[in-house]
Amino acid sequence: MGKTAALRIRIDPDLHKQFLDACKAQDIPASQILREFMKQFVSNHEKTTQLDFFQQTRQARVD
Repeated sequence: MGKTAALRIRIDPDLHKQFLDACKAQDIPASQILREFMKQFVSNHEKTTQLDFFQQTRQARVD
């Protein structure tokens, strides 16, 4: 899948520098770290949504 979207965010300049320094120290591009975080966040959200649905369905059966 090609990369065709961009995300522009405003962050504190000190946080930005610290993040880039940490990425550089690990020899990992900042964009790769952000993509991995976003994938994990989406995955966790999907799992939470599925769990909520399961719990609601289960509760409806008890009622």
